[in-house]
Amino acid sequence: MQATVPPVTDHRYLSNSQCCLTLILPPASSHMTRAFLQIPGGWAAQLYGGRRTLIVSFLAWSLASLLTPGNASNVLPIVIARVCVGLAQGGLIPSVHTVLSQWIPPHERARAVSLTTSGMYLGSAAAMLVLPSVAAAFGPASLLRLVGLLGLSWLAMWLIVGRDAGARRGSADGRIPLTAMEAEKKSDRQQPLIRANGSASAAVVAAPPPWGRMLRSSAVWAIVVNNFAFHYAFYLVMNWLPTYFDSVLRLELASLGVLKTLPYLVMFLMSNVGGWLGDILIISRQHNVAAARKAVNTIGMVSAIVSLMLMPSATGMISGVLTTTLTMGTLGLSRGGFSVNHMDIAPKYAGMVMGISNTAGTLAGVIGVAVTGYILDAAGGASSLAGWWRAHLLASVILLGALMVFNVFAKGTKQFD
Repeated sequence: MQATVPPVTDHRYLSNSQCCLTLILPPASSHMTRAFLQIPGGWAAQLYGGRRTLIVSFLAWSLASLLTPGNASNVLPIVIARVCVGLAQGGLIPSVHTVLSQWIPPHERARAVSLTTSGMYLGSAAAMLVLPSVAAAFGPASLLRLVGLLGLSWLAMWLIVGRDAGARRGSADGRIPLTAMEAEKKSDRQQPLIRANGSASAAVVAAPPPWGRMLRSSAVWAIVVNNFAFHYAFYLVMNWLPTYFDSVLRLELASLGVLKTLPYLVMFLMSNVGGWLGDILIISRQHNVAAARKAVNTIGMVSAIVSLMLMPSATGMISGVLTTTLTMGTLGLSRGGFSVNHMDIAPKYAGMVMGISNTAGTLAGVIGVAVTGYILDAAGGASSLAGWWRAHLLASVILLGALMVFNVFAKGTKQFD
């Protein structure tokens, strides 16, 4: 979709905002559905366990991709298929964070989350290199089949190696309940012992999730605001990158070869650097958790603001690729702050807090892309530098406001039992 924006706006004489609305309908249908399924996905991961919800999610979206019509004229069936993909993917990120919160000790969580989520950017780089050749050789519809088959391949590996967390210390049988369902079963098994012993001290009660407290928590909202700001800037750069190169730098992104993957490769690398830096500050430098998360978040977002404001001043291929790479890389670095913090404040409900946070992040992708289109139109089109300055300034202001909110309200200690 992104690579078709420049030619469509040129040859069909659509405005940037019209082109955006025309071309994003199928992917936006998946995007919006996924946005509103984040919170139910987190709830499902909490109730049934992250391993089970990952299995269901991967199976469902892989099949939906395989069954998506390959003829682009079938708009309604394609939209329906993408809605199904969005429904299936709603539980992915919350489930991953539920699993990580169970598997990973606190002082290693930043590295674990960063390594896991940075795979998205490595995948984007690989896709930019491989998928055009696949589409040229076998047709665009083959990409849907390839993605579906890759999803099923991952699922096969997950069925072999994926496990719910094993034995834990701190309870009568060496384990703690990892899901609400498991807690209820454990409580039922222990009821005869409780009646026999006349004590309820060994019972494990599955308390309902503290939705009200989470939604009223300033620490949760600090994460939500930063997730929105991060994804607003990220989707602005990612979705408008072909138009930026075509209209501002007078270069076709496809002509850059391997260079066009550099921003995503650096983002993959810097995401892991951010996670490593956060853990190092906690372990070696004896920072408290909140201070470490705020430090990494601030370094990443301030650097991203500077890089974003440099992008419209680029005058050629080298400066364009460099400023874009710096922007994506510094955004990736910031993930070692806000993106890990939900496991600090709510380890038991990490997937649910991530669901709340990622709802805002997913909506930011839709809002940011559309708002940028209207800003460019209002400034006279994508060829006007004034429009790009305004769009990037808005994203920078959002990032600045978010990091200030995080520095004031973020916590590093458990807020929810």
